[in-house]
Amino acid sequence: MNDVIKVGQEAFEFNLKDQNGKDVSLKDFEGKKVLLSFHPLAWTAG
Repeated sequence: MNDVIKVGQEAFEFNLKDQNGKDVSLKDFEGKKVLLSFHPLAWTAG
């Protein structure tokens, strides 16, 4: 996946696990503002 998401662009539907291992879907927040923040290698020795 090499698509670049631009500021203000709608994100595609996706699912992730939260810190407790519970599945969370972007559609769980439908109608709400969501900030997506990705931190590659955050909190690692890399």
